[in-house]
Amino acid sequence: MTTTKAPRPMRLTRAGRLAFLALSAALVLLPGAPARDTRAQDIVGPAPSEMAPPGTFVIRGARIVTVSGPDIENGTLVLRNGRIEAVGREVNVPAGAVEIDARGLHVYPGLIDAETNFGLGEISSGAPGTIDTTELGDMNPNAQAWVAVNPHTSHLEVTRVAGVTSVVSMPQGGVVSGQAAFLNLAGSTPRELALVPAVALVIDYPRVGGGFQFGPPQAVSPEAVTARDRRVDELRRMLRDAEAYGRAQDAYARDPKGVPRPDTDLVLAALVPYVRGERPVMFRADRERDIRAAVGFAEEMKLRPVVVGGSEAWKVATFLKDKNVPVIFDAMWGLPLREDDPYDTLYESPAKLQQAGVRFAISTGDGGAHVRDLPFQAGMAVAFGLPKAEALKSITLYPAQMMGVADRLGSIEAGKIANVVVTDGDILDARTQVRHLFIGGRQIPLVSRHTVLYEQFKDRP
Repeated sequence: MTTTKAPRPMRLTRAGRLAFLALSAALVLLPGAPARDTRAQDIVGPAPSEMAPPGTFVIRGARIVTVSGPDIENGTLVLRNGRIEAVGREVNVPAGAVEIDARGLHVYPGLIDAETNFGLGEISSGAPGTIDTTELGDMNPNAQAWVAVNPHTSHLEVTRVAGVTSVVSMPQGGVVSGQAAFLNLAGSTPRELALVPAVALVIDYPRVGGGFQFGPPQAVSPEAVTARDRRVDELRRMLRDAEAYGRAQDAYARDPKGVPRPDTDLVLAALVPYVRGERPVMFRADRERDIRAAVGFAEEMKLRPVVVGGSEAWKVATFLKDKNVPVIFDAMWGLPLREDDPYDTLYESPAKLQQAGVRFAISTGDGGAHVRDLPFQAGMAVAFGLPKAEALKSITLYPAQMMGVADRLGSIEAGKIANVVVTDGDILDARTQVRHLFIGGRQIPLVSRHTVLYEQFKDRP
């Protein structure tokens, strides 16, 4: 019998392994060191696994922004056993529920950032051992980001107290970077965080040139085009091999006595759900020509494409609408790609996509501390023409739909996971404060490194 190994995790660098061993040894050798260091616990608050299990809560008197339907003024929301049990003006409240008076407050579904490297990197410069975003080699569909996620990252608390309760954490590097994970930001292990361990395949579509362009367009060398085409052909062959591998496995499953058992291939096995269109494929592409090429390639291979980046997606909005291809736009606070582009080109992009009927999500595209800025980036899009309701959907319901989790998250509806944010104002406004936070029905303490340092130094003379 052929033994199937688990997907191999992303490798820490040698420096990272040495740093981990050195830290472990230091903790062991400290005289009287406790079995678990509680100082970090004091800074970031209790881990979700150490808190009470999901309880029963009733939030009364709030303005409930359901996202998927009309707002409910002076509404009531019931959370029980990790789910939204009821929402409306008149609902049955279970006995023994913990009541939260939310008069004058607003209730939103938890926000979702659909393109990050969250938990895969801590200090981007100066500490390479803390970065685990990239696997070795160019073709790594079997690399799964969730196994490398650090559940104790210092970015976690500062992110969720801003109302961001879920993220998609993506690997980087190569042509096929690996499989992204959909994370709920409450848990003390990678498995607890990973709501969907393998939610999408990440492909950095081969391109010629890129980045900011100064001066007139530069000619593309034939050698660069040849190199790009060679990598696209290699990707095409791998996907077709995966199709054949899936058919061979199916044939064996139907007739195990008459069909030889195919050799196990973890690389091709990882691709099977994607070549069959069962899960989305995230194509990194920014320029107009690269977006068209990636969508055309996905159409040829019968994939479910999602364009990631999309700095020039507004230029091909009609094309994307006709092909029904969604965009995860991550350049809200970026610079235009060309020297002569207007300063507000990217600020207006979400509004242009919305006007063209393109499905889109707004993302920070960040790997750590700045994921917390997600609601403010959506607010910037509102300032440049995007309707507020669409901006809110772009960081809640729309990313949930793109990642195939809209039946569980993205709006306030009975039966969905209780990721709920209670605020004292518009969640897209930087002045707004989060007053209560629930992830998976657990009430999360509004404690982070920022709040602890504020309390420590606010009265300092």
